[in-house]
Amino acid sequence: MAYATQKLAEEKVFKDPVHRYIHVQDQVIWDLIATKEFQRLRRIRQLGTTYLVFHGAEHSRFSHSLGVYEIIRRMVDDVFANRPEWNKRERLVALCAGLLHDLGHGPFSHAFEHVFDLDHEYFTRAIILGNTEVNEVLRRVSKDFPKKVSEVIEKTYHNKQVVSLISSQIDADRMDYLQRDAYFTGVSYGHFDMERILRVMRPQPDQIVIKSTGMHAIEDYIMSRYQMYWQVYFHPVSRSAEVILRKTLERAKELYHAGYTFKHDIAHFHSFFENDVQLDAYIAMDESIILAYFQFWMSEEDAILSDLSQRFLNRKLFKFVEVDPSKDWEKLIRLEKLFDQAGIDPNYYLVMDSSSDLPYDFYRPGEEGERLPIYLQMPNKELSELSRSSDIVDAISGKRRTDHKLYYPKDLLHEEHPLHEKIIEIMHA
Repeated sequence: MAYATQKLAEEKVFKDPVHRYIHVQDQVIWDLIATKEFQRLRRIRQLGTTYLVFHGAEHSRFSHSLGVYEIIRRMVDDVFANRPEWNKRERLVALCAGLLHDLGHGPFSHAFEHVFDLDHEYFTRAIILGNTEVNEVLRRVSKDFPKKVSEVIEKTYHNKQVVSLISSQIDADRMDYLQRDAYFTGVSYGHFDMERILRVMRPQPDQIVIKSTGMHAIEDYIMSRYQMYWQVYFHPVSRSAEVILRKTLERAKELYHAGYTFKHDIAHFHSFFENDVQLDAYIAMDESIILAYFQFWMSEEDAILSDLSQRFLNRKLFKFVEVDPSKDWEKLIRLEKLFDQAGIDPNYYLVMDSSSDLPYDFYRPGEEGERLPIYLQMPNKELSELSRSSDIVDAISGKRRTDHKLYYPKDLLHEEHPLHEKIIEIMHA
C-alpha cells in the first residue's frame, strides 16, 4: 500500500477539551506528530505571556496545531466529501499543512521574533523543507510533497481553495484558536457556533463560501474574534509582560556585543545575538530555555538585566498610561530626559507599545496585505460579499482600531524620589 493512503490499524484519538476528540486515521499524520520538531510545540505556549494575566492560559502550540488539523479533517472528510467542487486528491496536503502551519514558532512567539528580527513562517518552511524528521516523513509521500505543504502555508500553492482552509478570514486556524484561547483563559468572548459554520461551508473554485442561511453564525464568529483581540490578545497587562520580556532579551544582546562576561554560558543565544540563526539552533530554542536563562540572569551583576529578569519571572510588571504619539511627542521627550536625570534608563524603562487590529476587511485590489473577503452563497447561487448583506459586519468592515500605551516602572518612581511629582504630573497630563 502506498504510504500516502496508508491507514493505521486502529484509529488513534487525542482527548481534547475543545473538539472532544482529535481523530487520526492516516499513518502520515501519526508519524508527523511523533517527530521531534512537532513535539517541540509542547514547549511553546499558544498565548505567550498571557498566562501572567489569565492563569489558565498554559496551553501549547501543540494542542492548537492538533485542533487545526481536526477542523480541516472534518471539513474534507465530512463537509466536502463527494462534492464535485472539492478535489479529494488534495486531502492529505490540506491535513498536513493544517497540522504543521505553526511549526516554526519560537518561544513567546512575536516578542522573540521582534528582538531577533526573525520570521516564524520562514522557519516553518525551513523545517518542512530542511534536514528534519518532518521532512523525512513528508518525502515518504513523494519527493515534491514537502514543497506542496510548504506552498500551502506560504499561500503560494496553485489551489487557492486549499490555502483558504488554513489562511483566510474564516479558516481552521482562527476557528480553533478563538475557541481554544477562550476556553483556557476562561472568557466567554471567543465562543461561536462552529458546528453551524461547518455545515454551511461550501467549496468553490479557489475559495470556500458560506450558504447565506449561515450568515448569523459568521457574524457571531467575527464579533467573537473582535472581542478576543481586545479583551485577551491585546490585554494591557499581558503587553506589559511582553515589553519586559523583549527588553530583557534586548539587554542581554546589548551586553553580549559590549563584551560583557556572563556568569553562565549563553551558548543557546550565540547565533541569535550574532544574527546568524541556523535551523538546528532555532529548533533547540524553546520557552524552557528562555525561562532557565532568566533564572540565571537574575543573579547577574548588570543591574538592568538582573532587574528585568526578576520582574518577568516574579510578575513585577510595568504600569501604563494611554498616549497618542501624534499629540504627545513633546511629553515623551520630556519624560525621557527626566528618566535620565532620575538614573532610570528610558531605553529599558519607558517603552511605547502599540496594538492594532482589523476585524474584517473587504477586497481592496492592489493594496498591500489585501484580504479575500467572506462570500455568502445566495439562494440563486450568486455570491455576495459578507458586508453587503450584514449590517453588523458592514459597521466594522475596513475599520482598523489602534491604541498606544506607555509602560513604566511605577515602583521606581517612589514618592521620596525628587523627580517623582514632576514625572507623574507629565505622565498623567
